[in-house]
Amino acid sequence: MTWALQAEWTKLRTLPSTVWLVLGTVVGTVALGAAAIAAVDIAQCPSPTECFEDTTKLSLTGVWLGQVTVVVLGVLAMTGEYGTRMIKPTLAAVPERRTVLVAKAVVVTASVLVAGAVGVVGSIIAGRILLPGNGFTVANGYPPLSLTDGPTLRAAVGTVVYLGLVALLSLGVGAVVRDTASAVTAVLSLLYLVPLAAGLVTDPQWHDWLDRLGPMTAGLAVQATERVDQLPIGPWAGLGVLAAYAGAALAVGALVLSTRDA
Repeated sequence: MTWALQAEWTKLRTLPSTVWLVLGTVVGTVALGAAAIAAVDIAQCPSPTECFEDTTKLSLTGVWLGQVTVVVLGVLAMTGEYGTRMIKPTLAAVPERRTVLVAKAVVVTASVLVAGAVGVVGSIIAGRILLPGNGFTVANGYPPLSLTDGPTLRAAVGTVVYLGLVALLSLGVGAVVRDTASAVTAVLSLLYLVPLAAGLVTDPQWHDWLDRLGPMTAGLAVQATERVDQLPIGPWAGLGVLAAYAGAALAVGALVLSTRDA
């Protein structure tokens, strides 16, 4: 296993696309979060006390964009080798195919967790700097964002874990599909189509069910720090739903990798 981990890490870090995708995760997360903050002003509310804005969740909005590069990175870790036919020497060197998948999962997830942590911390810093300029001040009932605050820390850590699970989901789908474009399309559709469908549903019960079952809508419940008891699904339970999707994708991917010719 140690040799397999070293080999997968070497392959991942020497690909030019890896640096750009990791950087894109950080920049996309921070940039969209800052843009979301800039678009919301307390002057748009009837009064400061009636704004009801979850400033932590607002600052972490950038994960909607940052996860796109995570999906590409997770998929490419598997499909890239099929595209170049390097999968044959990889499997020849490590005959136990599940070991290859586990090694890829470890190095990809570790890389995404680091990038996600940097992006999330950058988003919290951006929120701490930009929010007061839009009226979200202590005087109006909005304390500065801080990772020493329990709900904010949970939202930040949960968002990093969310990105790691998205990477695992993408890797699993890549192992099943084996084609980069098809796998990326499949994962992004799974993530984004459920929120779009929920937005079109007028029945509150069905809307809540879609939010509970969608990997992104459920997973990102962990970002909420206000009115948590009113969520369709709890923060950690929501991450559990995404973890179930990722686990299922990896299980099917391991089965396909073990039974199908390279």
